[in-house]
Amino acid sequence: MAKKSWSTRQLAELAGTTVKTVRHYHRVGLLDEPERSRNGYKNYQVAHLMRLMQITRMRELGLSLAEIGAMGRADEDPDQALAMMDAKLAKTIERLQRIRAELAVFFKHRAPLGTPAPFESIAEALSERDRALITIYSQVFDSGALGDIRKLLGEHTDAEEELEQLPSDADDATVEALAYRLAPVIAGHQARFPWMAEPGKASSKGEKFALEGIVPAVAELYNAAQLRVLARTHEIIKKEHSAP
Repeated sequence: MAKKSWSTRQLAELAGTTVKTVRHYHRVGLLDEPERSRNGYKNYQVAHLMRLMQITRMRELGLSLAEIGAMGRADEDPDQALAMMDAKLAKTIERLQRIRAELAVFFKHRAPLGTPAPFESIAEALSERDRALITIYSQVFDSGALGDIRKLLGEHTDAEEELEQLPSDADDATVEALAYRLAPVIAGHQARFPWMAEPGKASSKGEKFALEGIVPAVAELYNAAQLRVLARTHEIIKKEHSAP
């Protein structure tokens, strides 16, 4: 009696998957190639169906193809397979719990999604410019520096508020006067948080990376008069620090 077998299409239909998927599993080495008949057609047996169903089930349980491949034949060592899946689920649960905790903070403070930690609690009160800056800072500075920036954003001085509102056509006298009011504020920040005098040192990715991230952003987000104030402010601070 001739040995019964299935074609690729029949195997895929029995397993509830597609011919394309079966062929992909062959390519990545998860499913053994079957023998072929004289006319060249593949002849799948029960073992192929069982393996395909096993792969399908493990995919449903959340394992990636790479993980399934690394696991080998799960039916030969079910304890190892179950332990791997349990460990993966534990990590997934931990990740989802962390995400839920972060979402709770967003809900509590009505912070826009995408607000980096630790700025969620003040995000609603920030200007559009500050929101853009903290997004960039979060990619440049380490967690300690971000915590310091968070503190300062909650302590805006009158001079800093005036800089925020300064029009682009402000005259030289206005720029100079504001720079002199702002200089002691910035110097105070630098005394309180020394890394602010050399911001590149607070970047885990290096000073060059920090400057390449911050400088273009500041140039785009501040108008011409504000940039003049900032430049003049740093000149004043540098001059005062270099004075005998």
